[in-house]
Amino acid sequence: MDSVVRGIVVYFFLLIVVRLSGRRTLSQITPFDFVLLLIVAETTQQALLGDDFSLVNAFVLILTLFVTDIALSFAKQWWPRAEVMLDGAATVLISRGKPDKEALRRARVDIADILEAARTQHGLERLEQIKFAVLEVGGNVSIIPR
Repeated sequence: MDSVVRGIVVYFFLLIVVRLSGRRTLSQITPFDFVLLLIVAETTQQALLGDDFSLVNAFVLILTLFVTDIALSFAKQWWPRAEVMLDGAATVLISRGKPDKEALRRARVDIADILEAARTQHGLERLEQIKFAVLEVGGNVSIIPR
């Protein structure tokens, strides 16, 4: 039973940390982010398993993590507010060609990232050619040209 509680606690702790770190870190991984991810994975493994390295404990933990994930996916379907809390909402970064400085700062996205997305998606070269730029829940920037 200790493994189940530990698994659920670690799952929610990681969920909170990932949500607080922002979507950009998940969509644009750097070598630093990758190394950090490896260290977190190793630390998480130690926190989950404790002193019990048996197969049974590993299977119980895997099952616990999957059941928790499935339960949260059902919760998101039943309660739209849970989906916003767990996954976040899309953020408008540019509206009618005007950058929202506060939204850009909170999302840790700069104009260069938006222009890169505009060039890649639509071949746009200037900020004035962008009607809307939206940071999606998954971390991608969607561009709607003028």
